[in-house]
Amino acid sequence: MAVATDTLERIVHSALAEDIGAGDVTTEATVPADAVGTADLLVKERGVVCGLRAAEAAFLALDPDIRFEALAREGDLVEPHATVARVTGSQRAILTGERVALNFVGRLSGIATLTRRYVDAVEGTGVAVLDTRKTTPGLRALEKHAVASGGGRNHRFGLDDAILIKDNHLRAAGSITAAVELVRAASDLSIEVECDTLDQVGEAVDAGVGAILLDNMTLDQLREAVALVRRRARLEASGGVTLDTIRAIAETGVDEISVGALTHSARSLDVSLELR
Repeated sequence: MAVATDTLERIVHSALAEDIGAGDVTTEATVPADAVGTADLLVKERGVVCGLRAAEAAFLALDPDIRFEALAREGDLVEPHATVARVTGSQRAILTGERVALNFVGRLSGIATLTRRYVDAVEGTGVAVLDTRKTTPGLRALEKHAVASGGGRNHRFGLDDAILIKDNHLRAAGSITAAVELVRAASDLSIEVECDTLDQVGEAVDAGVGAILLDNMTLDQLREAVALVRRRARLEASGGVTLDTIRAIAETGVDEISVGALTHSARSLDVSLELR
């Protein structure tokens, strides 16, 4: 998913305000106001590039005359020590924006890289790898963009664009059937229901839902659920999925696998900015 410009600028401006505060004391003391230069943005390990738009926005917010040249595209797989962008202009703006720009590129490239590993692990199965809402507060749009850049697919963005009836909703409503009836009376959106047991799966199918989330089921239970549903609903496996387990889960016949770790456990890539 592409991040809207106003959303990107809001996030970047907030990060700059947090980092700069009342001013970059060190840079203002050591770098002449009229000094200009060029810096290379490097990715120092193998990975999938993401976050260049955010980096560019950070530098441009500090100096609109900065020239930012992207040397890679979002989603490109690069080798260690690849130069992925070049920044030319005010040295003060470059050095003041350095950490914020690197934080975005490192974090988002880390998510994209981890996502690519999960996607590669299920190659040939036809199963989609989905993200979740387990994102860093305030950064969901960027982190979901990173998942897409890594080859994953975005699940719902928020609580207003898709219906997912989870276990606490079921407790409140009393049953799957009751919850589905209440939701249908309130919205025309397609309905997905979280199921912990095969009995619940059967009830969800009978209720005519569009998708079923199979939560923390064993491989045998997943296979039974696939046989029970017989493609009458889309099946999403979820819960504790790792790189070691995702292939076997995909081979049970489910349609999708959601992985919270894509955003909550990704390690930032090692990136740096080197002034020439």
